[in-house]
Amino acid sequence: MTSSTPPRLTVWNEYRHELENPKVSVHYPDGIHTVIADGLRTHGFESVQTATLDQPEHGLTDEVLGKTDVLLWWGHKAHGDVSDAVAAKVVARVLDGMGLIVLHSGHFSKPFKALMGTGCDLKWREVGEKERLWVVNPAHPVAQGVGEFIELEHEEMYGEHFDIPAPDELVFVSWFAGGEVFRSGCTFTRGSGKIFYFRPGHETFPTYHNPQIQQVIANAARWAMPTASAPRSFGHRPQPLETLPLEKL
Repeated sequence: MTSSTPPRLTVWNEYRHELENPKVSVHYPDGIHTVIADGLRTHGFESVQTATLDQPEHGLTDEVLGKTDVLLWWGHKAHGDVSDAVAAKVVARVLDGMGLIVLHSGHFSKPFKALMGTGCDLKWREVGEKERLWVVNPAHPVAQGVGEFIELEHEEMYGEHFDIPAPDELVFVSWFAGGEVFRSGCTFTRGSGKIFYFRPGHETFPTYHNPQIQQVIANAARWAMPTASAPRSFGHRPQPLETLPLEKL
């Protein structure tokens, strides 16, 4: 991406629940990915495409990934149907600088687990209780414009312990009406790529229609954009650095 190129976003979704469960399709008749993509466009992103699991190569061909600055990932019931080869390509692109936004049950996706190096397990309960996401890092770019907290009347509960590495930064912590708490907005850096995990978004609730949730996702997409970084150099170097002429450094 150059400074004159609009940010290029790809929203990936399994798109299975919406086709099989009326409780999901009532909120997302054209898919969760469509609502997320529309929210991003509302926040000024001009180049937003979508991809789904049952497309060839899950919609994530080399060409698509090569032209994606930030990938947003929603998955739940079909993590195992994602090919290892496509998951490995996503991981490689993140290490090379592509941003990754992992949403809700995407914590169990193959790319996220590979990048975290842990099981990424947690506690859960689906009774539609209140969730309050507290902003614990008000100065962070991902939290801008959402107020002190976000309150969702009905959501699935996720509870600690969340089996992830310690985040680089913690932006949101959730409290649930049942008493549990959860690290709901976490940032990580892997290679040259930035990752944001954002907890809300169970498929049977209209969470992604919420303006504050859309604001956070848009903020996260801007934050995760690739930036200029020092080159990553690996491999055998037969000639000592001090012996190389300056023009080859």
